[in-house]
Amino acid sequence: FAMVVGAGIQEHGLLGYVKSLVPHMELKGVLGIILKLMLWLIEFAGLCIKHAVLAVRLMANMFAGHLVLAVILSFIAAVANFWLILWFGVTIASVAGQIALMMLELFVAFLQAYIFTFLAALFIGMSVHAH
Repeated sequence: FAMVVGAGIQEHGLLGYVKSLVPHMELKGVLGIILKLMLWLIEFAGLCIKHAVLAVRLMANMFAGHLVLAVILSFIAAVANFWLILWFGVTIASVAGQIALMMLELFVAFLQAYIFTFLAALFIGMSVHAH
């Protein structure tokens, strides 16, 4: 968020960046002021929401992957007091599941890094080039 706003301010100046959030319209009088203010508030809220959603999606993906790994690993402790053969079977299955899901989580991490980089570049570009 700071990088996007900072790049926009560096390119247009503070007042120019604030003005660039609202597209140019030929409206006169009180109606023009009210509409421009409403559009500016909507655009500023959208700017904040875009970055908040990006952060929440990244955090949720990491949390969900780690939570699934922790649950599968806890199966070993859940059957620790049962027969040794059952514990051994659950341990093998849990470790194999852990390895498979870690590979999936690694793929998801690379995919999320790509999406994050792409969207960050897109947001910075939108900030630097006024609409």
